[in-house]
Amino acid sequence: MGLRINDTIPDLMVETDQGTFSLHEWIGDSWAILFSHPKDFTPVCTTEFGAVARLTDEWEKRGCKVIGVSVDGVEDHKKWKGDIEKVGGAKAGFPIIADAGLEVSKAFDMLPAEAYLPDGRTPADSATVRSVFIIGPDKQLKLSMTYPMTVGRNFGEVMRALDALQISTGKGVATPADWQVGEDVIIPPSVNDEDARAKFGEFEAVLPYLRKTKLPG
Repeated sequence: MGLRINDTIPDLMVETDQGTFSLHEWIGDSWAILFSHPKDFTPVCTTEFGAVARLTDEWEKRGCKVIGVSVDGVEDHKKWKGDIEKVGGAKAGFPIIADAGLEVSKAFDMLPAEAYLPDGRTPADSATVRSVFIIGPDKQLKLSMTYPMTVGRNFGEVMRALDALQISTGKGVATPADWQVGEDVIIPPSVNDEDARAKFGEFEAVLPYLRKTKLPG
């Protein structure tokens, strides 16, 4: 059984290009995003790591740490960061886990238990390691998404999802489709109209079960 929403992530000791540490200790009281890749020195993945590097200030603004995972070794990660920074135009200051033994990939259910890395492997051997995991300060999985090899991830959407998670967990609301920061949010059906007015003030009842409101400033 793979990780599900609200499961506590495994507290693995991970080796990275920035040292070895416990995942839970590294997360601490922060939000965290773990984004994984099947191999270093591959084109789509290099552009993605570059995009993450360019967003460093935005991650920090949201109190969110980011960490990469790739099933290659530490020395490869250090060399690859030169390419990432060239393509991304920004310093790649985040750690990258060296998951050559597949412990992280299997623990997060990105690869089957019997998976192994053959000699002379290609990215196809670890193709399913193309995932994003957003983790809360409580060390629980809040969101996951997996992409195929040919489709680069949209980190604007990852950021939007992080914003929505932080708003919904912090304010007791939900967010509608295509929501962006500053737009109306949804009052959960579990909150009756009287309590909704007391908590949020006026709201728009689009449907009896769909009530929209602005968050207090």
